Amino acid sequence: MSRILVAYFSASGVTGSVAKKLAEAIGADIYEIKPAVKYTSADLNWQDSNSRSSIEMKDKTSRPEIADKNADISGHDVIFLGFPIWWYIAPTIINTFLEAYDFSGKKIILFATSGGSGFGKAVDGLKSSAPGASIQEGRLFRSSVSVNDLKKWAESLNL
Repeated sequence: MSRILVAYFSASGVTGSVAKKLAEAIGADIYEIKPAVKYTSADLNWQDSNSRSSIEMKDKTSRPEIADKNADISGHDVIFLGFPIWWYIAPTIINTFLEAYDFSGKKIILFATSGGSGFGKAVDGLKSSAPGASIQEGRLFRSSVSVNDLKKWAESLNL
């Protein structure tokens, strides 16, 4: 088992593509954070204020249920945590994931995909969900990022 885990949530497959390349680039274990109820394209319509994702993101206490709690966190020192940026923050399912495990003493490095916005307040929105962990902003990536570029980025972190 690698001491590094790449955990990710991907609603449309873009973040999943980057996560798989990152895990390959650094020889890390990988874990997909899956919602108990899969998001449909209608759920993801950010232009509809009544869509599931819009409702969840308006309510900072929203904690969408995850499909399982089988991630082996204990054996990993470093967790790369990936997600799409929604409304300038991480989707609240990321809070659900962080609150389901004990990340005390772990280093969590965020990476994200976005259609145009930056990390915004993603780090601030996640810190209270993982007390005792060190959470740091990483980088935004496009789905076209290469395995080699991800490897160079990870190496630059001096893990």
